[in-house]
Amino acid sequence: MSDLISPQFTDIDLSFSVVSAIPFVMRVPSPVPVQTSFGTMFDRPAVFLEVTDDHGNKGLGEVWCNFPSCGAEHRGRLLETVIFPALLGKRFDSPDSCFAQLEKQFARLAIQAGEPGPIAQCIAGVDVALWDMVARRVGVPLFRLLGGTNAYIPAYASGINPANAIKTVERCRAEGHRAFKLKIGFDRAGDLANIAQITAALERDEVFMVDANQAWTVDEALNTLPELAAFSLGWIEEPIMADRPVDEWLALALATSVPLAAGENMISAQDFARGISKPALDVIQPDLCKWGGISGVLPVAKDIMAAGKRYCPHYLGGGIGLAASAHVLAAVGGDGMLEIDSNDNPLRNMLFAPPVTRGQLTLSETPGLGVADQFANLLASDIGKGETR
Repeated sequence: MSDLISPQFTDIDLSFSVVSAIPFVMRVPSPVPVQTSFGTMFDRPAVFLEVTDDHGNKGLGEVWCNFPSCGAEHRGRLLETVIFPALLGKRFDSPDSCFAQLEKQFARLAIQAGEPGPIAQCIAGVDVALWDMVARRVGVPLFRLLGGTNAYIPAYASGINPANAIKTVERCRAEGHRAFKLKIGFDRAGDLANIAQITAALERDEVFMVDANQAWTVDEALNTLPELAAFSLGWIEEPIMADRPVDEWLALALATSVPLAAGENMISAQDFARGISKPALDVIQPDLCKWGGISGVLPVAKDIMAAGKRYCPHYLGGGIGLAASAHVLAAVGGDGMLEIDSNDNPLRNMLFAPPVTRGQLTLSETPGLGVADQFANLLASDIGKGETR
């Protein structure tokens, strides 16, 4: 039994015992390096996993591992040597009961090892795989199991690099996008020039956001926000470090009429409760492969919306986590948008790349996350054969 599923499925047994769990660590070169204010990604890593229960049902998950990219192999080993032994052979009533147990079991180790992030990310990936497994077992798409009724969700093109930004916007528009997010936090003049050029080129009903990736001090942000307010921005994301005191975030909110966004670097239910209660944040962006998986993020998403704020899932990884983010967004509804990385990444595109039409995509009715066949094809490809363990 789980409180997270649709009432029409409450009589279905969600219990399971996992008998096999396998990590897959993959890496592909990035044709165009992905720039952020804190570093550049020269390749695209991914940590996927597959679980199998005692009846042969399978599920797929993904663990966040973007920065530094060498951390992918470390997370693969954490799964194998730490997380999987706590999962295998035990019986759980539901994925969310397993999530709660794993969080409790590894809370002390996360502190002792100084690795609350990687451990939370591994637990999140396991949770995604378990929800995929039970939805496939029930025979319905995950978003419908979780109570969603609408397969159509808004999306936006993200990760737009400062170099040739306008050309990237034009390409994404041709691909069906109507909302775009630019990376800023580099040189001020270059940032403002890109913002002005993109804003001037926007078509009717298009939306434009910016992401500073924690680039500025509070004083730098206070000096920059008035200039950004001159443009019609949908939001300004992480203008300062995510863990700065509440009063600094409030000072920024008072200094601009543009909505402030954050959330990808919150890694506990308590973090999100504080973020939701902050009047500073208008848009909150959990990353379900960084913390929470489905079990943690679905209740948070509902709390965000109940507080009158906007739930827009953060995501910049492979295709399994993107699919999971899409299913949670479809499950809760609202006016949030799915973040789709504009940079080339076969580990995303080979797994989950539904066409975007007039700023929306449509989830399939395939059971679970709907990526099982695509993952089999990935494993059979040259990329899959080059997997590192």
